[in-house]
Amino acid sequence: MYDAQDYELEHWKNRYDFKKMKAAKDQTKQEPIEYRYNEFELISELEDYVNSTYAEHYSKNKFQATEFIIDGGHGEGFCLGNILKYTQRYGNKEGKNRKDLLKVLHYALIALHVHDVEHEDA
Repeated sequence: MYDAQDYELEHWKNRYDFKKMKAAKDQTKQEPIEYRYNEFELISELEDYVNSTYAEHYSKNKFQATEFIIDGGHGEGFCLGNILKYTQRYGNKEGKNRKDLLKVLHYALIALHVHDVEHEDA
């Protein structure tokens, strides 16, 4: 039986197998994808960044502030506002800081989650 623990182990074993990522299969075409913009490595970096946010001081309690904001019906605006904030901050505070770009992507993922939850019946 293939359970979640087996899946996670396989995920981590394959995560850094660069031969596999270079030959990733497009599910519709079954042909190798030739990534032109380092997408696989960048997605892995984003995953590491997102995982690190769960260990930061503001999330050690059971709930994150973002959860309360989303629960209050303000998730979309909060996420889009943070995307704008970190986009405008990029290059101005601490120079061209990669972390600002990772924050933009993280808030975009949260915005997608909010969208999906709010439009699940649509």
